This record gives sequence, structure tokens and C-alpha cells, in this order.
Amino acid sequence: MLRLLVIDDHAMVREGLLQILRKLGPNVVQYEAQDAESALLLLETEKDFDLVLLDIMLPGTNGLPLLGILRKRFPAIPVVVLSALDDVDTVNRAMRLGAAGYVTKSGDGETLLEALRRVLAGELYLPAHLQDRLAVGLGGGRGTADRFGLTDGQRRVVELLREGKSNRDIGELLGLTEGTVKVHVSKIFRKLGVVSRAEAIALLQRQRSRI
Repeated sequence: MLRLLVIDDHAMVREGLLQILRKLGPNVVQYEAQDAESALLLLETEKDFDLVLLDIMLPGTNGLPLLGILRKRFPAIPVVVLSALDDVDTVNRAMRLGAAGYVTKSGDGETLLEALRRVLAGELYLPAHLQDRLAVGLGGGRGTADRFGLTDGQRRVVELLREGKSNRDIGELLGLTEGTVKVHVSKIFRKLGVVSRAEAIALLQRQRSRI
């Protein structure tokens, strides 16, 4: 059974999402919340959610602070942002707060399904047009990823490594186990051609200074 929580204040949007989410498989169960309070109550009482789909334009509160709360209180549950906003600053902030994916409401149902499938498989997801725009906001993070052949998931780990985060911190922010983070870090070291965290950070800083 796949348990999904949709947090959106528009009932028609939630109903439309239900039709799309059913295509993920026959055993999808969708829970709904129209605001932060009801969402947190559901997460506390129902437990065992597989994914949260979050609109960051909620009434009475900005969804970005709610995203931060979700990542701290329920770090094992990936959160995909579904929003009408696609400006660099908003997308950048959402991903840094720990979103596992970001999809715009202007996209189609197949784009959303692809995002959810990839996130449920343990990957990070951004549509191509947001990847290009986010690369500008991150000061060339996409260029570093392309240069060393990093996956989207590894790129996100690299950004947090560059900020000096520990494996435990990275795991909590991305909703990964510490063991999974260690695997990512080992693969990143091999692709960067380094043998230590300090060497990796130094290399990443040099790459950023060249942008």
C-alpha cells in the first residue's frame, strides 16, 4: 500500500490530484489536508506515510516554513513541492530546506507522476527547465555536476557537503539513512577523484570560485 498525503487548500486541486495519483498503482491511498495544522495532525496520528505532496501557498502560513518543520519532525518522509511558483529563489529555498522534488502546477500529470516515481525510488527530482534556472541560483552547481558526472541526488549531497554538513545532517535533511549517505559520499569521492571529505570540499570550493 502506498500512502500519500496531499497538502493543498483547494478542494478541486486535491480531487484532480487523486485522479492522477491513482495511476501510480492499484494500492494508492490518498490523505488530504487543507492547512498546516491538519497536515501535522494527520502525520502524527496516521503514521507510515510514503510521501507528502505540498503546496507552499497555503492560507495563513507560507508552506516553506511548513516544509522545514516536516523535514525536522518527519525526516524519513520525502516531500515533493507542487506550486504555481517557479522563481529561482523559491525553488532554491525549497530544495535547501529538504524538498525531494519540485514540480510546477503548470506541468502535466505525467510530469508529476514521473517526479513521484523517482522520489519514491530514492532520487531527487526537478523538471529540466527548473534545473537550468536553479543552476544559476546555485552559482553553477549544475556545471559542477555535469563536469564530474554527478546524478541529481549526488549533486544535492555535494551542495550540503560544501556547506560542511555531516553525514547525519545530510541524512536528516534529505530523508536518507546515514548508511545511504555514506554510499553517496563514497561514490562522489570516486567521481571527484578525492579520498577525504576535506579534499572534496576544497575541490568543490575551487570549482565554485571558477564560476
